[in-house]
Amino acid sequence: MLAYRTAQTQDIEYLLWLRKQTMTTYLEQAGIATTDEAHLLRIHYQFENAQVILWKNEPIGLLKLVKGQDIWEIVQFQLAPKNQGQGIGRQVLASVLEAANSNQIPVKLSVLKQNPAKRLYEKMGFKSTHEDEESYYFIYNSEV
Repeated sequence: MLAYRTAQTQDIEYLLWLRKQTMTTYLEQAGIATTDEAHLLRIHYQFENAQVILWKNEPIGLLKLVKGQDIWEIVQFQLAPKNQGQGIGRQVLASVLEAANSNQIPVKLSVLKQNPAKRLYEKMGFKSTHEDEESYYFIYNSEV
């Protein structure tokens, strides 16, 4: 059973482990710092919008979704490696997109060029808007 709970200070250790497991390789390939300090800066960014993703009451990931008035942004989305490839990521994104559709609000995100999650975002209907040296930028427009 998939559920969410607001991230708390006591989750920082888990979120640091999760970020190292899911992002270090892609960050290194992009030439971005992978020190604990660099990871913690990113974890603390928009922390008030962080939701721990739970499966059977166990933490398996992070969804950091900023819901602006005119656009929502997925700032971070990570699933523990053992939980990837099981359709959970698709399920999490589908719930975000369903809520955005019902509010007629577009959703944006960026993904490092080396990250294979890009394929999932494209399959879910995100369209590329632009790119820079490190990342692709996507938007999903409400179909309502």
